[in-house]
Amino acid sequence: MHTLIPLCTRCLRRLSRKTHTQWQPLLHSKHLSTAAAITPAPPIEQTIISAPPLTRYPPTQPPSHRPPEFRKSQVHRQYTSLLRSTPLMLLFQHNNLKAIEWMAIRRELASALSAHEQNSSSDSPESNISHAIKLQIIQSSIFSAALRIVEYWDPSQSSSNAPPSSDPLDPSTASSAAGIPNTTPSPTDPALTHALSRSAHAAVASKKRSHPLTPLLCGPVAILTFPTVSPAHLKTALSILAPKAPNFSAPTRRANPGYHDPVTQAGLQKLMLLGARVEGRVFDMGGARWVGGIEGGLEGLRGQLVGMLQGVGAGVTGALEGAGRSLYFAVEGRRMMLEEEEKGLADGNGEGEGGA
Repeated sequence: MHTLIPLCTRCLRRLSRKTHTQWQPLLHSKHLSTAAAITPAPPIEQTIISAPPLTRYPPTQPPSHRPPEFRKSQVHRQYTSLLRSTPLMLLFQHNNLKAIEWMAIRRELASALSAHEQNSSSDSPESNISHAIKLQIIQSSIFSAALRIVEYWDPSQSSSNAPPSSDPLDPSTASSAAGIPNTTPSPTDPALTHALSRSAHAAVASKKRSHPLTPLLCGPVAILTFPTVSPAHLKTALSILAPKAPNFSAPTRRANPGYHDPVTQAGLQKLMLLGARVEGRVFDMGGARWVGGIEGGLEGLRGQLVGMLQGVGAGVTGALEGAGRSLYFAVEGRRMMLEEEEKGLADGNGEGEGGA
């Protein structure tokens, strides 16, 4: 019994020494983890210019008068972009056209435009626009609202009349200032000038019936959009969708048999031309056909304008030359008359002296 006690004591001492040596590196690493890290000094730019405040709404979806998550709002934005980027547009009234009739009409229209470009001798990029000419159905009420925004709303004037906002990079500007743009999620902010903003809605609220296209945007309406003003493409499209002899005659059965298909003809009978919008101006059916009937397209129109200006210049030059020429002849006639009178007087005086 007495011999076991010293042995146990020795074992306990050895065990304590091993445990102490095992935990010593862990304690050392613990002190290292709690030691203060040496961080470099911030750059001088951070001490001069403060960081901008956090954005409270995404820049692609600012606060708007109309809820942007609704489909009507997105259609409104689409129509606004279409009106701003389309210089030439035809309006048609469609009456209960079937899907197969729309398909046949679009097929014949695309075929005619492609054939026109293949037969055209021009290689300019402006003449190859058949792929961008689209025939689509629109929602009349939303299209009318977008038309008023485009015609009567000027975002640059609204932004110039807005109160000056604080600069977010100015150190004296508080990060919670209400005047910093893109930080106040309120539709009433005058700095918001997009098509769905409260400012745009208030600017056109009193002009619902003032645009000339408003009477045409009633009932089912379809539009044909052109990326550029091309009278040649317009003439081809009118010959398919609204033919009228002799300048806009429909293709013959021999040249285009698909155009005389019963399905295509049934759809075209339900389609009626209403008018056109060319470079922001409204034209009726006659005006649309006049634009399509310009010989040579825009180049021909420029040639006609140059010819008219040259004719006016030649007329003015001829009038001025005629006035100067008549004055010259009058002066010369008077001078010759005076010379003859003087000569006659001299002859009379000479005869009198000889008789004396």
